Amino acid sequence: MHNPPYPGETLREDVLPALGLSVTQAAQELGINRVTLSRVLNGKAAISVDLALRLEAWLDGPSAESWLKGQLAYDLWQAEQHKPPQVATRRTIQR
Repeated sequence: MHNPPYPGETLREDVLPALGLSVTQAAQELGINRVTLSRVLNGKAAISVDLALRLEAWLDGPSAESWLKGQLAYDLWQAEQHKPPQVATRRTIQR
C-alpha cells in the first residue's frame, strides 16, 4: 500500500476551500469547537466516529464509514513504517 492521504488534509485542502469556509465557520456548522477542528485539519488529532458522522450529515458526499476508513488506512500505514511491535511468540488459533 502507498502512503494514503490524511483525511484532515482532504478537509483542509479540498473541502473547506471548495465551500469557501474558514475553520471557524466550518466548526460552527459542524457544531464542534474550532480548536478541535483545527487539530484534525493539522494532523494533531484523528477523525473520530462523532466527527465522521457530523461530516456525513454536513457534506453531500463521503459517508461516515469512508471518513473512518480513510483514517484507519492512514493510521495503519503510519504504524507499519516503524518496527513491528515486540511480542513473545506467534500463536495460531484453533477452530
